[in-house]
Amino acid sequence: MTASNALPNPIAPSASEQNQEAEIAVALRVQGTVQGVGFRPTVYRLAKEGGLRGSVCNDGEGVLIQVAGNPGAIELFTHRLQTEAPPLAKIESITQQVLEIDSGIDNFTDFSIAPSQDTPARTEIAPDAAICPQCLADIFDPDRRFYRYPFTNCTHCGPRLSIIKAIPYDRAHTSMAAFPMCPTCRRDYEDVGDRRFHAQPVACHKCGPKAWLERADGRAIVADLFSMLDEVDAVCTLLQRGEIVAIKGIGGIHLACDATNETAVQTLRQRKHRYSKPFALMARDIAIIEQYCTLNDAERKLLQSPATPIVLLKINQHQSPNHNENLTVNSERSPSTIGAGTGALPLPKVNCQLSISPSVAPDLNVLGFMLPYTPLHHLILRRMNRPIVLTSGNLSDEPQCIDNDEARQKLGEIANYFLLHDRDIVNRVDDSVARIVDGKVQILRRARGFAPAPIRLPAGFDRTPAILAMGGELKNTFCLLRDGQAILSQHLGDLENAAAFAAYQETLNLYLNLFEHQPAKIAVDLHPEYLSTKLGKELAIDLALESIQHHHAHVAACMAENQLPIDTAPVLGIALDGLGYGTDGTLWGGEFLLADYRQFERLGNLKPVAMLGGEQAIYQPWRNTYAHLKTAGAWSDWQPDETLELFAFLAQKPRSLLDKMLKTGMNSPLASSCGRLFDAVARPSI
Repeated sequence: MTASNALPNPIAPSASEQNQEAEIAVALRVQGTVQGVGFRPTVYRLAKEGGLRGSVCNDGEGVLIQVAGNPGAIELFTHRLQTEAPPLAKIESITQQVLEIDSGIDNFTDFSIAPSQDTPARTEIAPDAAICPQCLADIFDPDRRFYRYPFTNCTHCGPRLSIIKAIPYDRAHTSMAAFPMCPTCRRDYEDVGDRRFHAQPVACHKCGPKAWLERADGRAIVADLFSMLDEVDAVCTLLQRGEIVAIKGIGGIHLACDATNETAVQTLRQRKHRYSKPFALMARDIAIIEQYCTLNDAERKLLQSPATPIVLLKINQHQSPNHNENLTVNSERSPSTIGAGTGALPLPKVNCQLSISPSVAPDLNVLGFMLPYTPLHHLILRRMNRPIVLTSGNLSDEPQCIDNDEARQKLGEIANYFLLHDRDIVNRVDDSVARIVDGKVQILRRARGFAPAPIRLPAGFDRTPAILAMGGELKNTFCLLRDGQAILSQHLGDLENAAAFAAYQETLNLYLNLFEHQPAKIAVDLHPEYLSTKLGKELAIDLALESIQHHHAHVAACMAENQLPIDTAPVLGIALDGLGYGTDGTLWGGEFLLADYRQFERLGNLKPVAMLGGEQAIYQPWRNTYAHLKTAGAWSDWQPDETLELFAFLAQKPRSLLDKMLKTGMNSPLASSCGRLFDAVARPSI
């Protein structure tokens, strides 16, 4: 049977009733996000409370429970599995098989957690999760052994995808294998009543990873654990005085600086060669964010969720005039609200007179904020009364650095200091980006906190063969489709960069191995020159290959997101996009399609206009402006009035060459792209 959250709540039989019923034995197969989230300890506790015998273990399909006892007690146990699952668990299904009572389970005299089994992977891997309120209390309470420890975690929080190498999710299959547990951590790990019972990354000052601060020239400043206040304050002080610090986080290395220091932000932009794209911000708590942005309840909830994504927020134009008052922080994840010990330090005052640097998000009316999500972030920001820039630690267009030596080599000319640690990041996981639209979460970049949690597809997709979808060229993610679910990779970036493409191949191989995915078909973008398309064709030597038109894929994804069944009637899909290869060999991007999941008809589109210089038109938007003006006949009407700033600007360009390109089509492919139309009406740039 398949369990449902709508099952009626069974009434526990009385002791006399239980004694009168013959015992039975069953095997329960639980699938979903059930490994690495404290599920086995919960099973153990519920079974012990119900007086049941048997065992629970992880295997490649999820969690296998073998249990013997009174039928009523087993029924209640099954119900409680669904209603009392751990916070990060997500049960997709529970199937039950009755066992012969003499099948061996009757030999159990108690209930136990058995070793994990190495079987083909059919389970889900949990995303990395922000530090939970209980662990946050631990790191700020001097009476607890995790006081100021930067890698504190439990079954409810901490690294998952970023450290895993193989399934099942056990310490031996993660980068924590390099850190044997001390006796005290081992005791917590084996104590069913402890929050860290079978928490695979559990560690402490004595046995776990260590963090240190070093100069860009490699000289160590602090090579010991962060256990003293002045050592943590050193990082805070460096940021406050305008230094750029590379900070190794949970899924990658970031570059940080004081977001209120215009010189520091400008220096970061110049060194990173990132001249206009907005920077992400991190603030200690909600109260600081509210000094700069207007938040609603949904945005607060999203900021404080276990995923802790970057949330796009509207800039608050009317900041509070009470610049010197202590603020009461309304955030369950904020250190100021936890029951810290008597030695906990008060939070510093928030000075609202510190404005965000205008270079953080030039010409935008929104800021991207996130809250601290690791113990290390909280320790640094505890005494930071202003936001910091926290942007990906990478060279322009390259993947985020994850290795210490790689960071020293590539970021040594950008960062003045490095805050590093010795827990390896196995899988690069960028920060997710989201916003609230009409009260609902809209994910713009799906990575940390969300990937690789599967997306349940609409009715009928469980009948489709296993598919590997390779993704596009820009902002790539690939997808494994099986069993009615889509397993999306984390955001992987633009594949035209050699390092990004190498990281894409590495991540693809990892996912195929982790999930033991054996596709029957490979889907690629219709564009023949995409690197993902070429790789997909290489992989599909003995498999079915299907080329998918870019914007048909966008419409189909929108249909699936809205749970339209696989056999739904055609819908009108409007795809307003950058560029995608069309079936007629031109570039599309402003399409009106009559489509279902299998096929489409192009009903209409924006008027195709030449992209003067091809790809150069993407990076020099004035080329689109000129092409649209000429195509619309507006140049001859308005050009004589060169007092207009736009025409004075365009008059300086090589118009005779551009006109020749328009006439002959030389290096000027036609595109019906809405993105290029937006470029044309935006402020031109050189």
